[in-house]
Amino acid sequence: MSIDRNALHADMTEWRRRLHAHPEFGFEEQRTAAFVAAKLREFGFDEVAEGIGGTGVVGTLKRGSGNRAIALRADMDALRISEQADVPYRSQNPGTMHACGHDGHTTMLLGAAKTLAQEGGFDGTVRFLFQPAEEWGKGALAMIADGLFEHFPFDEIYGIHNMPGLAVGSFQTRPEAIMSAEDNFEITLTGIGGHAARPHWGNEVLVAACALVTNLQTIVARRLDPADIGVVSVTELITDGTRNALPGLARILGDARSFRPEISETIEKQMRVIAEGTAMTYNVKADVLYTREFVPLMNDPVLTEEALAVARDLYGASNVAIASKPMTGSEDFAQFLAKVPGCFVFLGNGENSPPLHNPTYDFNDAGLLHGADFHAGIVRRRLRAG
Repeated sequence: MSIDRNALHADMTEWRRRLHAHPEFGFEEQRTAAFVAAKLREFGFDEVAEGIGGTGVVGTLKRGSGNRAIALRADMDALRISEQADVPYRSQNPGTMHACGHDGHTTMLLGAAKTLAQEGGFDGTVRFLFQPAEEWGKGALAMIADGLFEHFPFDEIYGIHNMPGLAVGSFQTRPEAIMSAEDNFEITLTGIGGHAARPHWGNEVLVAACALVTNLQTIVARRLDPADIGVVSVTELITDGTRNALPGLARILGDARSFRPEISETIEKQMRVIAEGTAMTYNVKADVLYTREFVPLMNDPVLTEEALAVARDLYGASNVAIASKPMTGSEDFAQFLAKVPGCFVFLGNGENSPPLHNPTYDFNDAGLLHGADFHAGIVRRRLRAG
């Protein structure tokens, strides 16, 4: 039985705004997960498993006798940002908001779940993955560690992210690398603090820290091949000083982006060399903590072509594009793609949309059906009935 699309869009809009009003940080998505699980059961799913990877939900829908399975994934978590958007459904959880559109991603997947449960049109098994804690890169790994692939096996996987700046109804992806790895670093400089009027009596670290922040910029400018993509960003400089006291401790925090493991290794190596050299110049001590949080997101070339074919059928060829270059943002959907092939795609959130992670951002409800249609379309193409 065909679904009433106007009614579905009205339902999805209500779901999305309810989720937006009650955002939850990573691994705290209790209310969101309960809502998702209740909806999947309401749609008549064959199985709904909760608590996967902490607060993740996996719904299973089967039709026909096909032995292949594909997965569709949405992220559920919000960010520690205070919302400034003036909307009636603004966050009721102070200091937390859906500033990246995960409320929309969850809703689009629920819309596809209702559509496929009611209409069918595929032969095989579909796993609906509602993932916690994407923003800090731990949710996918938590679900995998909790036996996702052993208990809910699938052959390929697809995911969607909204994209401000792209018109609603626009679709973009690319084969191979599409999003970067993210490494985090913290450099601690230790010296001897003292009175601001007598810098020669101590061995303060602030001048050394400022020099080090500048010197780190030479990693990309002078240590990487210009043909390689790399980003090193210092995001915080924290000291233990005060207005009339020179600091004896400074912490420099930031992140680095790249698309190949050898570039990540070069960045770390050069960072350690520069930190130690700068510290020696200023007669202070440097300690470097360098961690790898996200791996590069690599789309399967064959399945990317499949995704593009579905998008052209749904939105028209003029609204579908192959991205000319990868993004330096990161996504832990990449952890799933490290296990099985798949494709991650972008759908327009509007040309005038505020950027992601902005306190005035809001997911554009006009794009909800576009996402649900893509999820359902890729299932029907990859698990063709008959």
